[in-house]
Amino acid sequence: MSVRETPKIAPAEGKLGVLLPGLGAVSTTFIAGVETIKKGQAAPIGSLTQLGRVRLGKRTDDRNPLIKDVVPLADMNNLAFGGWDIYDANCYDSAVNAGVLQRDLLDGVKSEMQAITPMPAVFEHRYVTRIDGPNIKKGANKMELAEALIDDIRNFKERTGVARAVMVWCGSTEIYQKASDVHQSVASFEKGLGENNPEIAPSQIYAYAALKSGVPFANGAPNLTVDIPAIMELAKTQGMPIAGKDYKTGQTFIKTLLAPGLKSRLLGLDGWFSTNILGNRDGEVLDDPDSFKTKEESKLSALDVILQPKLYPDLYGKFDHKVRINYYKPRGDNKEGWDNIDIFGWLGYQMQIKINFLCRDSILAAPLVLDLALFLDLAQRAGMSGIMEWLSFYFKSPMAAPGLYSEHDIFIQLMKLKNTLRWMKGEDLITHLGLEYYD
Repeated sequence: MSVRETPKIAPAEGKLGVLLPGLGAVSTTFIAGVETIKKGQAAPIGSLTQLGRVRLGKRTDDRNPLIKDVVPLADMNNLAFGGWDIYDANCYDSAVNAGVLQRDLLDGVKSEMQAITPMPAVFEHRYVTRIDGPNIKKGANKMELAEALIDDIRNFKERTGVARAVMVWCGSTEIYQKASDVHQSVASFEKGLGENNPEIAPSQIYAYAALKSGVPFANGAPNLTVDIPAIMELAKTQGMPIAGKDYKTGQTFIKTLLAPGLKSRLLGLDGWFSTNILGNRDGEVLDDPDSFKTKEESKLSALDVILQPKLYPDLYGKFDHKVRINYYKPRGDNKEGWDNIDIFGWLGYQMQIKINFLCRDSILAAPLVLDLALFLDLAQRAGMSGIMEWLSFYFKSPMAAPGLYSEHDIFIQLMKLKNTLRWMKGEDLITHLGLEYYD
């Protein structure tokens, strides 16, 4: 197999703009965290770009530098933030309302947070039925809305003086959708925008506007957004990286840790029952069955790919997999996930694994937003375009090139990510193939 030539990476000069559709719990937790870390008052825990290391060369070389010292990432101190939301509260007030972070931490970055106010959002109530707000763009058709977003991006760049920008979707989960005729090409999509086609979702309009503006796009929700032929075509013609979809945070993160372990030991699976309670805006949106269907499809996909039931029918050919999400307002952003896993081992004897993960959804998601923003910017400066499969590590339902299945095993995903970084710098890829006994 031939390996592509190591790219020439443009330096990370100037400020990087991070544009966020949806300035709710995840976005405000991310922004407040970055501003707090800038002041030296906290550590970027959970961020691979800030704390992660990558081995270079042989084990005996003892070369394990920080990732940010290997590839030229934008500095956290050079980030500027902007975004859109259907509510008009500034980021400080939105963060207080979300209730994720303690008030004293937020007060330490109050002026920085208050300075970020949401631009009017592109929003269509039928795609997110459980919430509504006053801060919504108006237009004669969806092409006008896309052009308004393009104007917002241009004005943001001029106002903040950023040299480059990326967009990371932090908005709500839209209703379940399959690609239709309007999604099949850029030409059909642009025609549909002009005709106000109902099959074009708001998140797709954001992705279109970003790519037309020279801004890479990552989809942090399970929506059908960048994984349609029209947006993939546009990403290629514009030379822009895209990535998605759906942040791998709580329960699915645990699944992609455990399932490879069960498979590695060839332990069988009878069933995996997962249920969650959460009370934030995401939970309220997912209380709608059509929005939950979108999330369910994303959460169900991991086990089938990791366990390969067609290759191991006796172990994984008949397992029962259930996923439930329940909106429970008192829990707020502190999601609780229960998993009951029925497994079997030697001679078919049955066993169980029980997990109770009391996680904080936005705390887990915030460092992913940071990493995706920095890695997408790196990819753009390296001349990479189209689907960034090497960023699958961050997603529940990762994208792959047409004709290929998505990789869900988190350990394989991490190896692919780090090998991509090694390739970028002209270093040997790590295969863990040891031939020392045959020298």
